[in-house]
Amino acid sequence: MIGLVGIVVTFAMVFGGYLLAGGKLGVIMHSLPYEMMMIGGAAVGAFLLSNEMSVIKQSLGGIGRSVKGPKWHEQDLQDVLCLLFQLLRIARANPVELEGHIEDPANSPIFQTYPKILADAQAVELIADTLRSASLNYDDPYQVEEMLSQRIGLMNEEAMHAPHALQNMADALPALGIVAAVLGVIKTMSAIDQPPEVLGKMIGGALVGTFLGVFLAYAIVAPFAQRLQAVMKQDQSFYDVIKSVLVAGLHQHATNLCVEVGRQSAPEHVRPSFGDLENALRDLKRAS
Repeated sequence: MIGLVGIVVTFAMVFGGYLLAGGKLGVIMHSLPYEMMMIGGAAVGAFLLSNEMSVIKQSLGGIGRSVKGPKWHEQDLQDVLCLLFQLLRIARANPVELEGHIEDPANSPIFQTYPKILADAQAVELIADTLRSASLNYDDPYQVEEMLSQRIGLMNEEAMHAPHALQNMADALPALGIVAAVLGVIKTMSAIDQPPEVLGKMIGGALVGTFLGVFLAYAIVAPFAQRLQAVMKQDQSFYDVIKSVLVAGLHQHATNLCVEVGRQSAPEHVRPSFGDLENALRDLKRAS
């Protein structure tokens, strides 16, 4: 929602200031479709040329994510800590029982308690693969931590493809605006025998290209790219929390301490409070 407010404020301040200063929208509106066709079309074409289909799809979906905000919130962090708490308790009390949960998470009553986490294949695979490795005696905490860091690093790198692609488009838009403006100047020079009032409108139309390229770059596309990058980083921190708990478990810390390590590794603005998490864990202990 705050993103939409930002867009409204940007347009209102830029064009409102222009109108209050005595500017006329007629020239801009007349040239806008043609300039947008040249600048926007060239930007989209270059975007398609320079990115793979997976990045293109991720970027299109990323625009919606940048508006909606992060996928994972404080309650989700608390849920995944509770999920890991239950799995670690089972792993230590009855490793055979754990196998049923990690081999078929979709039918696991523990995973089914947290449908949002279950729906995220990356989170489920990260948990199941690590616990499976531990059950196969691949339980060196330092090796597992390195493995998880590399895996999450690759996930982070892939998640950043879309923001980088949008930022590259933003960087190119001012230059494409200059291209459109130069074409407008060429058109104006071909009509140099026209009266000043006609030439003035043609020059004004040419300058719309420069304006549009800069405006789209720094007021629209670049903020979307930066917002998407921030959203992706917050969402990726969810997997860092999972890693922290699993590695602490391999160090044979107490289960409550493992969960607390994960809670402390969460970003502050989405970190569950100690009291809320403690109450949730107490309810799980009573239920079991």
